[in-house]
Amino acid sequence: MILRTLIVDDEPLARQRIRTLLNKEDDVELVGECCNGNEAVTAVREAKPDLMFLDVQMPVLDGFGVLEALHADRLPAVIFVTAYDRYAVRAFELYALDYLLKPFDRARFTKALDRVRAQVEKDEFAAKSKHVQALLQDVYSRHRPLERLMVKSGGKVTFLRLDEIDYMQAAGNYVRVYVGAEMHLLRETMNQLEGRLKDTPFVRIHRSTIVNIDRIRQLQAAFHGEFAVTLDSGAQLTLSRGYRDKLEERLGHSI
Repeated sequence: MILRTLIVDDEPLARQRIRTLLNKEDDVELVGECCNGNEAVTAVREAKPDLMFLDVQMPVLDGFGVLEALHADRLPAVIFVTAYDRYAVRAFELYALDYLLKPFDRARFTKALDRVRAQVEKDEFAAKSKHVQALLQDVYSRHRPLERLMVKSGGKVTFLRLDEIDYMQAAGNYVRVYVGAEMHLLRETMNQLEGRLKDTPFVRIHRSTIVNIDRIRQLQAAFHGEFAVTLDSGAQLTLSRGYRDKLEERLGHSI
């Protein structure tokens, strides 16, 4: 079997190193290289590689963010490329995932690649995907509650305290963050942002909307189990039926 392979790393030299090693493997076809997480998400969805070498530490959208943005059933086999310390590496080993600790030599590279080949022969991709999802839950559970968002625009960095934010809505590859009459664009996926907002006053009420529950003034029943949501600012949002349970859980009672 030919392993259709994608390389994801923000460092050109790191990509070149992996590419050089892959060129010596007869059963590997390189289908693309990505220099950031957003490119990687698009490439996986379009190219559907069998294997992805994924750098963990990348700006804006890191390796964990890439996996969070992809559905578990779409994940290729993953070899993490990381400069993390030994504690983080033990986490990869705990979940039986393949990794390369920078700097790595050819022998270690070949060992990781051989493990992927063994997965292919035994058709263990689905099991590996479950392990990746378990790792993501572990990673996010160790994060401290988020206190502010950092928004970059035009060479300027703006820090937004969470208690200032009314709500957020998806806008393509961005998220619109509404603070009173102001709107800021944050380059992040809704899934990744929702994961970072764990243990905060924010809850997802729609596929494209996350709201600060402390800003909700009124809920009005609408059609098909949906609710019209009015905020203190006067903004009108929609609570979809599929996200009603999440809001009820956060509020502590049914609506």
